[in-house]
Amino acid sequence: MADLKVLVLVKQTFNTEARIQLSAAGDVDDKGIKFICNPYDEFAIEEAVRMKERGDAAHVRLLTVGSDKAADSLRQGLAMGADDAARVWDDALANADNATIAKVLAAAIKKYEWDILLCGKVAVDDQSSEVPGRLSVLLETPVINAAAKIEIAGDSVKITRDTDAGTETLLSKLPAFITTEKGLNEPRYPPLPKIMKAKRKAIDELTPADLGVELAKSVEIVGHELPPAKSGAKMIKGAPAEQAAELVRLLREEAKVL
Repeated sequence: MADLKVLVLVKQTFNTEARIQLSAAGDVDDKGIKFICNPYDEFAIEEAVRMKERGDAAHVRLLTVGSDKAADSLRQGLAMGADDAARVWDDALANADNATIAKVLAAAIKKYEWDILLCGKVAVDDQSSEVPGRLSVLLETPVINAAAKIEIAGDSVKITRDTDAGTETLLSKLPAFITTEKGLNEPRYPPLPKIMKAKRKAIDELTPADLGVELAKSVEIVGHELPPAKSGAKMIKGAPAEQAAELVRLLREEAKVL
């Protein structure tokens, strides 16, 4: 089915090496932090583009829920080879919980035609892996998680994934919803001409209202706290036997783990 349409969900996240700081009000302070396309979503974009290059797919569209900054991740995907991109946003989504994000995404996904829906298995900022599961319910489409290999076979798709028990191979009829795992591919670095062309490409701008979605918070984030700083290591002096005896005493009397 060379006329397959692939829809890829994209999220913009903090750089994985970013040092998170909080404001006096307990909000995440993003000043000076570099934002990137979620690395697991990059695998999804790359795989979709490869499907098109192999002749397995005809069209690749990107979709995100995010502010103006999120357009950078979409343009990265366009430079990689995606055909179109769409962004959904409203300021009321600034601190939205995953249930709300999934609701908005589901409405947007239903707006477009697709045969394969791809996204990363997890976002590296919140590490919740919650949105794919919620989307599976809202779309009434089973989700196949953590694909390490994806092969199109007529009107079906074969997914290989790694499990604790070994390698597992699944066969699913289209349409199919798949999340991508590290190792599926190596995302490309687009050349400058494609980057410049992507900057000029129009991105569909939508709001929840355009999709008929009424926003209502089910969970409210009231603040954030950084984990307490780790205390320094405690050095035990003496001969090996003395060190062992002192360690046992500390574990029993101070740490109270014995």
